[in-house]
Amino acid sequence: MSQMPQPAQLSACPTCDEPPQAGDRYCDQCGADLTAAAAPAARTPGDRPVPPQLNGAAWSPHPEPEPDDYELAAPAPDGYEPAAPVPDGYGQSADPRATGALGAPEAAPPTETGTPAEIDTGVNASTHTSAATSTGSMAGTGTGADPRLPGGEHRPRCAACQEGTIDQDGYCERCGHAQARTRDHMESELEGIAAASDRGLRHHRNEDAFAVSAAELPDGSPVMVAVVCDGVSSATRPDDASAAAAHAAGEALRASLPRGAHPQQAMNEAIVAAAEAVNSLAIETGAAAAHHEGQRHQNAPACTIVSAIVTSDILTIGWVGDSRAYWVPDDRTTPPARLTEDDSWAAQMVAAGLMSEAEAYADERAHAITGWLGADAYELEPHTASYKPDRPGVVVVCTDGLWNYAESAEQMARAVPPDARSRPLNSAQILVGHALDGGGHDNVTVAVVPFPAAPGRAGSA
Repeated sequence: MSQMPQPAQLSACPTCDEPPQAGDRYCDQCGADLTAAAAPAARTPGDRPVPPQLNGAAWSPHPEPEPDDYELAAPAPDGYEPAAPVPDGYGQSADPRATGALGAPEAAPPTETGTPAEIDTGVNASTHTSAATSTGSMAGTGTGADPRLPGGEHRPRCAACQEGTIDQDGYCERCGHAQARTRDHMESELEGIAAASDRGLRHHRNEDAFAVSAAELPDGSPVMVAVVCDGVSSATRPDDASAAAAHAAGEALRASLPRGAHPQQAMNEAIVAAAEAVNSLAIETGAAAAHHEGQRHQNAPACTIVSAIVTSDILTIGWVGDSRAYWVPDDRTTPPARLTEDDSWAAQMVAAGLMSEAEAYADERAHAITGWLGADAYELEPHTASYKPDRPGVVVVCTDGLWNYAESAEQMARAVPPDARSRPLNSAQILVGHALDGGGHDNVTVAVVPFPAAPGRAGSA
C-alpha cells in the first residue's frame, strides 16, 4: 500500500512480541494496533510532508505540463486533446483462503460513509467474492463492505473453534481467533473485464479497492472501465478511503461516458469526484477543519487512484499517486509499455537525474508518495493520457502490491498470461498469485482490461 512519511515504529508487538514489518499499522500475528502502542507524537498545525530537495531547491507540487501521450505504438487521433485543468505463479489460482468456506457473513448493504457493498451487473456478468452476495446494478465493483463483521443475534460461529461467536472487530469472543474478512480476497468479472484483490501475506487487512464496469457509448459501441485505489497506510481509515474513491470514480464514469463525455474530461471529473469522496471522510469523522487550508495538518484518510477507460479504438488512463497501468500486447514480440508515471519520491529522484531507477527504488524512501487523494493533500492535479494502440492486447491496472514484483513493463508482460485478453479473470488471479508467490508483503489489486472493447461486451445502462 502507498505510504506517506511515517513516525518511528515499535521493534516488537507489545502483545505477542512479533517484529512488525516496515509500514505495518497492525500486528500480523495478533492484530494489535501498533500505532496506538507506539503513541507517536501528533503533528502540529502547519506540518506537511517534506518534499524532496532537487539540487538544493524544494520540488514544486506544480510541475511543468507533461505530454499527453507516452511512447506507445501510435498517438491518439485528433480530437483527443488533454482536458482542461480541473479547478481548485502461472496457472495458480489466487488465494486459497476463501472466506466463504470459513462461514463468514454476507456483505453489508451500501452505507452513507461511502463504503459500498460488492455489486455486479452487466449482460451475462458474474461476480466472485469471498463472502459477499451480488445485487443488480449497472456496474460491478470490488470495493467490498465494511471489513468488520456484523454483530447481532445471528452472528457467525468462529472458523477456528466452531463454538464462539464473532465480535464486531472480527475476533472470536471465546478463543480470540481473528476471522477472515469480506475484503481479504475479492474477485469480480463482467464479460470482457475482470479484477481481483487480496490482503496479501503480511497485512492485517486489505486497504485496496476496485470498481469495474461495462457500458455503451451513445453510438452503441462498448466501453469498459476499471478503477483501482490503494489506501495510504500511514493515514487514518485507509480502507474506507480506497473504497469511497473507487466507488465514486466508478459511478462518475458510468454516468458520464454513456452521455458522450470526452474520455479525458470524464476521467478528470471522476478523479475529482473520488477526491471529494475521500475528503468527506475527514469531515465526517471530525478529523479536519471546515476550511481546506486548515485540513492539511491533519492525518486525514487518503489513497491513490489509477483508472482506465477502454473503447473500440482508444484507451485513456488517469491517475494520482503510485498505482500504475501497463500496456501488454497480445503479440509478445512487440514491446509492452508502462502508461503512468509515479507521484513518488523515487520517481522524482529519477526525473531530476539524482539517482538511477534501480538506486531510487532500492531506497527506503522510494514509496513515499508526492500525490494522493485526501483532505491533507496538496492541490489536486489529476494526470490523464490517451493512446491508440495499433494491435490488440490488455491494460493491466494495479497497485504497488503487484508491480513491486513485476516493476518494468517487460517483467509485467512476462507475468501476464498469453490468453489474458480472452480470459481476464484467470489472468487477474494469476497476477495476484504472482505477487503472493513473490512474498505478498502488501495488499495486491489488479484489473485486466482487454483492448479493444469488443461489441457485445457492454452492460445494460
